[in-house]
Amino acid sequence: VQLQASGGGLAHTGGSLRISCAFSGTFRNYALGWFRRPVGKEREFVAAIHRNAATYYADSVKGRFTVSRDNAKNTFFLQMNNLEPEDTATYYCAGDPLSDTKYYASANLWRYWGQGTQVTVSS
Repeated sequence: VQLQASGGGLAHTGGSLRISCAFSGTFRNYALGWFRRPVGKEREFVAAIHRNAATYYADSVKGRFTVSRDNAKNTFFLQMNNLEPEDTATYYCAGDPLSDTKYYASANLWRYWGQGTQVTVSS
């Protein structure tokens, strides 16, 4: 299984960006997640989407970010709206057959990772 993230960049406060992750493998069998690592901080959970398309979000992004998946294209997305400087981080996509949603926020339980893509939000 391989994941390839893309689409990061620079946005102003209040702006939007969409990042994508291309996935090689039996896509529909996997939960898919997004994590981020701000400079000098630990990796943190952002959002996840279950195999059944149910979505889960960190409180800090709820209502602003949307995770989605396109099973036909083996790609999933993170639409980020109303961006804040605190959203500045390297964003990582992850995949795992993990089905128990209570573990989604635990980065160490996700088996497969893409390389990071940088998102910078200026004030």
